[in-house]
Amino acid sequence: MAPGAGRFAPSPSADLHIGNLRTAILAWLFARSTGRRFLMRVEDLDDRTHSDVARRQLDDLAAIGLTWDGPVECQSEHPARYDAVVDTLAEQRLLYECFCSRRDIAQAPRAPHAPQGAYPGTCRDLTDTEREARRRETGRPPALRLRTDAITYTVHDLLHGEYTGIVDDFVVRRGDGVPAYNLAVVVDDAAQGVDQVVRGDDLLPSSPRQAYLARLLGYPEPTYAHVALVLNEDGARLAKRDGAVTLPEIGVPRALAQIASSLGYSAATPEQMLTQFKPAALPREPWIYHPT
Repeated sequence: MAPGAGRFAPSPSADLHIGNLRTAILAWLFARSTGRRFLMRVEDLDDRTHSDVARRQLDDLAAIGLTWDGPVECQSEHPARYDAVVDTLAEQRLLYECFCSRRDIAQAPRAPHAPQGAYPGTCRDLTDTEREARRRETGRPPALRLRTDAITYTVHDLLHGEYTGIVDDFVVRRGDGVPAYNLAVVVDDAAQGVDQVVRGDDLLPSSPRQAYLARLLGYPEPTYAHVALVLNEDGARLAKRDGAVTLPEIGVPRALAQIASSLGYSAATPEQMLTQFKPAALPREPWIYHPT
């Protein structure tokens, strides 16, 4: 079968910084170098996202020379897509209501063999009576968790090799009714024919959950490539406080030159980088960004 598509899927909660732009270019390079379509998706389910920010993000991506195939897709346009999958999982008795807050989870006792960060299963086997009691106690709608049969799952990453991470009973729909990231991204990728996922390596730990869910739903698991992040001079993730980090502040020519240099390329535009692109030669360590 011909390759499907790669994608870049920003959340429009803030303007893109140079680290986001670098990851977008890498996602484009991976897709174009393998003959895939390149798609743009706006992940705007969260109430902290804004349409004006989304427009600026897309303008910045176009300004640095990225092209994408077909119209931009917004998650907020597809509530029925997520509801249908949640309904299917519920019909298969693979979901249960969870009333736990983050504090409840952090303070809950854990089995000695349980991985750090895994959900302790507090609400997994509540009786109907216990569930109603929890509903009255909390006074808030429950989240829905996936009843999994695995604690960990292994994926293959083009840059990191075999990676085994926590699966546990993760949330697929939040208490406010919004689809959780781990469900939405899997459903969207399958619906759009995305079979290559390139993103920052801070998201590598989420890939086992997403690959597990894809398998459970009968979707093909995508090819993963988690690229090194861009950090500030203190070794932390870039933020507005780090100075000139967005495209309007840096300027297109300088931003492209900096990104190309960080990847070891002599040419600056994405099209020029494509002629030199070799995934195996990509840096594995974070790029420390100096704004001046």
